[in-house]
Amino acid sequence: MPDLQQCDRTYHFIMETFVATGKAPHYTDIAKEFGIAPEGGKKLLHELMGLGMAMWLHPGTDLVASFAPFNNIPNHYRLSVDGQQKWFAQ
Repeated sequence: MPDLQQCDRTYHFIMETFVATGKAPHYTDIAKEFGIAPEGGKKLLHELMGLGMAMWLHPGTDLVASFAPFNNIPNHYRLSVDGQQKWFAQ
């Protein structure tokens, strides 16, 4: 069973990164944030994605495709805040 407190921290980091940059972090960014090896970042990402929430990886990869309410893949559902558009919705 995944460490739910670490899943919360990982979720928060991914959400903060989405808000700040308009895109999801790579698992190596997650690893750097928590001071662990890249494989550990990948494990944290997969544990979080396995919790059954509205988020998923691009099929066959370790790349975030969607992370509610954001989509990491450009689409027709553009989000703007204060005239700045750098996000896409699910």
